[in-house]
Amino acid sequence: MSDDSTIDRIDTGKKRQTVSRLGRILFGLGIALQASEDFRDMEDNVEYADSADVPFPELAAPLGSGTALLGGLGIAAWKLPKVATGAVVTFLAVVTPTMHDFWNKEDASGDRLAFFGNLAMLGAAIAFLREAYR
Repeated sequence: MSDDSTIDRIDTGKKRQTVSRLGRILFGLGIALQASEDFRDMEDNVEYADSADVPFPELAAPLGSGTALLGGLGIAAWKLPKVATGAVVTFLAVVTPTMHDFWNKEDASGDRLAFFGNLAMLGAAIAFLREAYR
């Protein structure tokens, strides 16, 4: 004879897994799609990186975008989750203060918005990184 509370716990666990999977897919695809947009206009991204005094911008910009693209796809598919989430955490931790340093700019409303958006994504990526290590 089955206990109703056991069934409820199983159903709750499945619901949590479904919600977590949906969150990973949305987050991962969002990161990947954003990175894919960078490849559409890589010349501007290289110039932007150069203006932020990023060393070797013609290498760093595509490398960073590629890291985010592959990391995002890995999170969405939950393949190599430690590597994928680690890549996205690293990308966001480096890019956010380097490229969106609004505190160093006079007209920085776009950078301020990008900084806080990236900060929120970094928080989510760290949460997924923790999940990957469970």
